[in-house]
Amino acid sequence: MTLPVDPHKYLTFLGVMALLAMTPGPANLFAVATGVRDGKRAALLGVAGMNAASLVWFCGAALGLGAVVAAFPEVFRLVAIAGGLYVAWLGIQAIRGGAKAPGEPDEKVRITRRGPLVDGFAVQIANPKAVLFFTAVLPPFIDPERPLIAQLALFAVAMIGLDALTMSAYGLGGAALARRMTEPRFRRAFGWVTGVLLLTAAALILLRG
Repeated sequence: MTLPVDPHKYLTFLGVMALLAMTPGPANLFAVATGVRDGKRAALLGVAGMNAASLVWFCGAALGLGAVVAAFPEVFRLVAIAGGLYVAWLGIQAIRGGAKAPGEPDEKVRITRRGPLVDGFAVQIANPKAVLFFTAVLPPFIDPERPLIAQLALFAVAMIGLDALTMSAYGLGGAALARRMTEPRFRRAFGWVTGVLLLTAAALILLRG
């Protein structure tokens, strides 16, 4: 029986993906910043949003994303720029919050279900690393003699699984620091740290876009 993916290629893909997933980039920086700012729940929602965007990219790959990028490169540059500016806006908002006088020690950061999920989706959908992956990294692993959809499904499981693990680790690491966010001075300092992380992520998106 012919397998959907060559086992040797798949193992190589897993190794490449593990390295890419662990490399700090806009997505992992966003996970850290969200964890620091809003805690574990928000960090995991942000990770869910980013992986939802990865699924969109995989659907695009199934529909011929590489050909579309080659035909309309300016559209994808504009998407990256818009996403980078949005993340920069989030960073500026965080810095503005850090510049304000902190509230009472027992004041809680309010988390909405929609915010980190949507923000995470926006970060990953505009992430040039995602475009690079689907147009340059993934194609060499695709075997035209094997079923395309089955291959993409297996590659999606590997990529999203590894990304979810590493992004969650980054986010929960940031959330561990968030336990001290009830301390006014600590919260103010980390408002600035969060802003710098988000602005760095925005710079990576804009420069690579």
